Amino acid sequence: MMRPVPVPGQATLDDLGTPLSQVTFCVIDLETTGGSAAEDRITEVGAVLLRGGECLGTFQTLVNPGRTVPPVITVLTGITDSMLVPAPRIEAVLPSLLEFWGDAVLVGHNIAFDLGFLRAACERTDRSTPAVPRVDTVALARRLFGDEVRNHKLGTLAEQLRLDHRPSHRALDDALATGDLLHVLLERAARLGVLGLDDLLGLPKIDRHPQAAKLKLTNQLPRRPGVYVFRDRDGRPLYVGKASNLRTRVRSYFSSDRRRKVAQLLRETVRIDHTVCDGPLEAEVLEVRLIAEWTPRFNKVGTRAGAYTYLKLTCGEAFPRLSVVRTTRDDGAFYLGPLPSTRFAKRVAEAIESTVALRRCSGRPTGCREAACAPAQLGVATCPCAGSVTAEEYDRLVQRTLRGLTREPELLLAPLRERMAALARDQRFEEAADVRERAAALSTALERQRRLDRLRTAGRVVIELDDGGGAELVDGHLLASWADHQPTLGLEAARPPSGVVVGRDEVDELLCVSRWLDERAGQVRLTHCDGGLASPYPRLPSFTPRRRRRRPVA
Repeated sequence: MMRPVPVPGQATLDDLGTPLSQVTFCVIDLETTGGSAAEDRITEVGAVLLRGGECLGTFQTLVNPGRTVPPVITVLTGITDSMLVPAPRIEAVLPSLLEFWGDAVLVGHNIAFDLGFLRAACERTDRSTPAVPRVDTVALARRLFGDEVRNHKLGTLAEQLRLDHRPSHRALDDALATGDLLHVLLERAARLGVLGLDDLLGLPKIDRHPQAAKLKLTNQLPRRPGVYVFRDRDGRPLYVGKASNLRTRVRSYFSSDRRRKVAQLLRETVRIDHTVCDGPLEAEVLEVRLIAEWTPRFNKVGTRAGAYTYLKLTCGEAFPRLSVVRTTRDDGAFYLGPLPSTRFAKRVAEAIESTVALRRCSGRPTGCREAACAPAQLGVATCPCAGSVTAEEYDRLVQRTLRGLTREPELLLAPLRERMAALARDQRFEEAADVRERAAALSTALERQRRLDRLRTAGRVVIELDDGGGAELVDGHLLASWADHQPTLGLEAARPPSGVVVGRDEVDELLCVSRWLDERAGQVRLTHCDGGLASPYPRLPSFTPRRRRRRPVA
């Protein structure tokens, strides 16, 4: 066994963007008594350590499998029982092999076969297999050579590519040939912009479609958080997205994703722009703002601000009622929202109307109708038009609704919970499920409103993270973010709130900031806040049904 040449400063590979010239590869090949990792055993191990095109060391040894070698294997490899009797057992070989391997990237021709035997041997000797990236030269050859070769067997590739080493069904010879093949593959992969280890690991997943040539558009993308923009030949934005690793994310569009939308997007793309951000919050906020500004046609999420609706309690008129509206006005009404859709808003309205008998007719209440409207006759609403309720009595219903929508949600949720339980006791499960859906919609809408209102009334907020980063918010909008204690004004000044009611054009950013605060709740320190981010009201209940745990079968 040749000892490997020491490699100063060997990368830990935590950053998979490590340049390929700096990555150490361990090319391995095994000979075995058969094809089953569970039943058969290793008879020979060969490995080569490569870095920057140079051979740093080799490892080769026969292994006593503890059983006879089948004649067909002897004919194929030339390894006989007499050769293996004096050889060490795998228990004695593994420590040296694992030390030789170290933290290098594992390479093999059909690496799954060799790795399966290595894992089985490690398990039988109570050792753990190193968790390192692995590269399969078969998959790379299929991707890079396709039909240029008769087949992708190691012997065929060595012959047609005129490799320096030729496989012989002996472990070290095959490992050396695989190493030569790896170098040829890396040279060809570089034409597709494969410059880092992450590029190499993702390459076999990239389809051989006509747009693969556009991989060169990703060559300049950094491996940092940010926002990317696909543009057409006229410079129009086709799609805006965010990523924690711009290069890896954009190159993934050329993988095995066969969705028609992605294929069409790649066909029309001629340029990919990007903006580097200090962290995921800035990237997500910038994505939201750009989508709202440009409404790219390949984006769905973030381009449907027009679908947002409000649930309105018409407090500016006599005998207020609930209605679903698209816009808000300064008319003295109470607005809940924006809500995701008209359907959702109607569901919330149904939940409220099933607990408070507000009028449902849309006409002007005159008190001169001879008969009450249909909902009133069914006992689920009042009818001021027929004079069945006084203004004072009706005002008490309105005030109860307002308290339930703001500081006392149990006024509305408790009756729904009781109704749901009563229906379940009567085994009217479909009706109970319908009540639960209404209650869940109402609870979700109220929780959403609380989040939006708290952010918009907090004023200037400065937040620091445990990792040294931070953010500055103004009325819930991101003004600045930074990493490692270095403030940067990566975004334009935050837009001021459009009014007392949350605007449809700002809700996506507010929800984005709210989610980020929830996800980082255990990592943030609030260093400044003009208002307050904590809610003074009790926590809202969840009406999402719990999943029952399956009992183990005895």
